[in-house]
Amino acid sequence: MNINRYPSFGILLVDDEPSFLRSLSIALERGAGFNHIYRCEDSREAMSIIEKEPIGLVLLDLTMPHLSGENLLQQIVQEYPEVGVIIVSGLNQLETAVQCIRLGAYDYFVKTTEEDRLIKGIRRAVHMQEMRQENQEMRKRFLSDTLERPEVFANIITQNKGMRSVFQYLESVSNSSQPVLISGESGVGKEQITQAIHTLSNRSGELVSVNVAGLDDNVFADTLFGHHKGAFTGADRARSGMIEQAINGTLFLDEIGDLSLTSQVKLLRLLQEGEYYPLGSDRPKRMRSRVIVATHQNLEEKLKKGEFRKDLYYRLRIHQIEIPALRQRKDDIPLLLEYFLAEAAAEMGKNKPTIPKELITLLANYTFPGNVRELKALAYDAMSQHQSKVLSMEIFRRVIDPNKQTIIGDTDNATLFKSDQPLPTLQEVGDLLIEEAMNRAKGNQSLASRLLGISQPALSKRLKKKLIEPL
Repeated sequence: MNINRYPSFGILLVDDEPSFLRSLSIALERGAGFNHIYRCEDSREAMSIIEKEPIGLVLLDLTMPHLSGENLLQQIVQEYPEVGVIIVSGLNQLETAVQCIRLGAYDYFVKTTEEDRLIKGIRRAVHMQEMRQENQEMRKRFLSDTLERPEVFANIITQNKGMRSVFQYLESVSNSSQPVLISGESGVGKEQITQAIHTLSNRSGELVSVNVAGLDDNVFADTLFGHHKGAFTGADRARSGMIEQAINGTLFLDEIGDLSLTSQVKLLRLLQEGEYYPLGSDRPKRMRSRVIVATHQNLEEKLKKGEFRKDLYYRLRIHQIEIPALRQRKDDIPLLLEYFLAEAAAEMGKNKPTIPKELITLLANYTFPGNVRELKALAYDAMSQHQSKVLSMEIFRRVIDPNKQTIIGDTDNATLFKSDQPLPTLQEVGDLLIEEAMNRAKGNQSLASRLLGISQPALSKRLKKKLIEPL
């Protein structure tokens, strides 16, 4: 069975006591799920292990024969500055601890330290190393403007630069174990982004999806954690939860903005501790899956209203992705329309029609409140009624009524005119509207007149009048 190694980099334990190496290895796997571990009993071999293996963190004893931990620390800092070092020593001396920190150690713990405190300290170091590696990956990808695995995004139809930046970010954080928060309006493709993250992570387990909207607290806990037989009335047999089904894989929680405050506490505890209790059990299980959450809601607004916990929000947004709405990536509209029409034609056994140029201009001036999902529905509807070689625009015109569209954006605090400036005349405003409509319609008077809500002859008359007016 293929088991994912966590973290993505190795943790090297260096100590001359085999029994301590064994006990620390067990504690790391049991307490934090760390299973990417290397052991070294001879400090003289540590540097060769770092050279050959993908070591990102070293847990180092100080008092060892042959090569002391302090000397080894200096070598690691000098030759491998990107590798973090934590001192785990039997020496409980403040002066020694301060000296090690000055030499470049990330932290210092005494072997008699409580196990929970030691594990939390190592978790912090692992997280810092993950963030450092992700920053390096992001810098490399954005500077070179490249994708290492473009095939992963083949099913996401786009040529938009904003979406390409999203893909580069996803590649940068793919090896992280931290949660990912995907936000964006309904219909932008959050499920496809989730699938891409799961594929990029190379996890051996499955992608398990749960829509948490409408789940009450008990159902939420049972869905995620599962239960033992007899845990509650009707529990006549044990059932594994979604977390267990997603072992070594990815757990996707959709519509996280609808989660109740009580369930938010349970999710926060799961993310912080990495452990959960199936209903009716007093023995914890360790979560071995990555968590991805998605929402179409504005979580910051829900924070202000007290409907979403701050601690959970900041825990989830360690990696955050905002998927742009379709109206923000209008250059994708022709590609998507071609794709959906071809897909619909194949399903219906029809020939794909020619797309009128005017249709692309019409769609570019539509706000698409339903985003990509709405465009797909329009394309399928048009294809189902299509009969000639050229695609009819009537289906689209019936839905896309420029006079009924709402302005998207924050208009509460916005104003069209500055209070300290004189108002333009009606003639000036009318001329500006006509000019903008003609620009959006790319010179098509028929479409421009529809955008303005006037007849084409009326628009033509205004344009002619503007041309003959004296300067």
